[in-house]
Amino acid sequence: MLLAAVDLGSNSFRLEIGRVEGTQILRQNYWKETVRLAAGLDENNRLSRKAIESACECLARMNERLRDMPASQVRAVGTQTLRSAVNVNEFLLEAQAALGFPIDVISGREEARLVFEGCMHTLAPSPARRLVVDIGGGSTEIIVGRGFTAEAAESFRIGCVNTTLRFFRDGTIDRGSMRRATVAAAAQLEEAAGVFSRKNWDEAYGTSGTIDAVADILRAEGWSDGTITAEGLLRLRQALVAAGEAKRIRLQGLKPERRDVIAGGVAVLAAVFDTLGISEMRTARGALRIGLLYDLLGRREDRDVRDATVERLQTRFGVDRAQAARVARVAAQLHAALAGGAKADAVKRLAWAAALHEVGSAISHDDYHKHGAYLITHADLPGFATSDQQRIAQLVLGQRGNLKKVAAALAEPEQATALLALRLAVVFCHARRDVELPRLTLKRARGAVELGLDGGWLAAHPLTHHLLEEEAAHWVRAGLGFELRTLD
Repeated sequence: MLLAAVDLGSNSFRLEIGRVEGTQILRQNYWKETVRLAAGLDENNRLSRKAIESACECLARMNERLRDMPASQVRAVGTQTLRSAVNVNEFLLEAQAALGFPIDVISGREEARLVFEGCMHTLAPSPARRLVVDIGGGSTEIIVGRGFTAEAAESFRIGCVNTTLRFFRDGTIDRGSMRRATVAAAAQLEEAAGVFSRKNWDEAYGTSGTIDAVADILRAEGWSDGTITAEGLLRLRQALVAAGEAKRIRLQGLKPERRDVIAGGVAVLAAVFDTLGISEMRTARGALRIGLLYDLLGRREDRDVRDATVERLQTRFGVDRAQAARVARVAAQLHAALAGGAKADAVKRLAWAAALHEVGSAISHDDYHKHGAYLITHADLPGFATSDQQRIAQLVLGQRGNLKKVAAALAEPEQATALLALRLAVVFCHARRDVELPRLTLKRARGAVELGLDGGWLAAHPLTHHLLEEEAAHWVRAGLGFELRTLD
């Protein structure tokens, strides 16, 4: 079986295809294009038309490699530049059409977690605590962990492209600009110095473009065996300053496509070394793409990290798991009646929304649906794309009360169906005890929803009957038909 990962980075777009052999993934194909997406952001964080078109041209070429693969075996993610872009939805509309697969924009910490997982799958097993640093085009991820578990992970908005654009925009490299770039990067990292300082790890590794480029230069120039040392990094900074301009850099081992952004990347790496007290760093393969592949493999083998994330959130906020399970079971039954052929992702999102529908009660029982939606939107949830968090939060927000607040969900049939199933499940389970659904029919007819229930059951459950009538009224007020009728 083949799995594919597409990384829409701020500097480069990468495609990795791996072949699954047991529990291992072996590299089958790799392709990289330098796109410099971050350079397409203007002062208002809007991606230019030229940047969008260049990105889509690249993705269309990747589509040729991927078009015969099932969607369940491909995952594409966007990172810092797409997290920042105010017109990200415009970009995604065109980019997804070009690639032929959905694209998830992931949070910085989720990117860091995946980077760590990818690196650990390419390093020899060790009980040591490991520091991993990944300097990308628009962000730098720093992680400390043991085994495959990231114990602390953070993402900082400094990378080789945005640092180069800020301090070396015209290509000039002098002592002053290098010092300012390094100090500015160190200021971004300062707040995390305690968490990632030398006392908290045993071995340091670096991965991805900038760090690989630095290691190649140090090896080719004879300044080290490829290990990045503080002394080698100092010699490299001095060499860049001596060159004076990016176009005049003549360093062995430096690839032409990396020349324009190497100064910014080196400044960030120097700040990482200085701030965290690193004396030497070895390189690791893997990073985000390999992390995505193993994450995909886990999802296919029912080892989905998202399930563990939801369970941890339930524990942290004291969710009544028995009630969450009741609502999830009933919602699944109702959803199946309305959307028998629903996509697996939609079914899972509904299950997670049901599991977390009362998570906001830990803050206040009043408006708990609003508190829950806020938590799910803004929490760092390993395994989840930001778009998935938003859709789950939308369901949690819309589980009760008027429907105006979730008008966007109602305009999307898949999300509206899930919302209806969740709202009805909350009504049926209002007594907080196990519920066996009565004989019922639930269907769409003439653009409206029709819920038919056994008349005897309704008579025996007058409060539920009242709540269902109120629910029907909410949908009617939202301009959507809802008929509650009694079955003979």
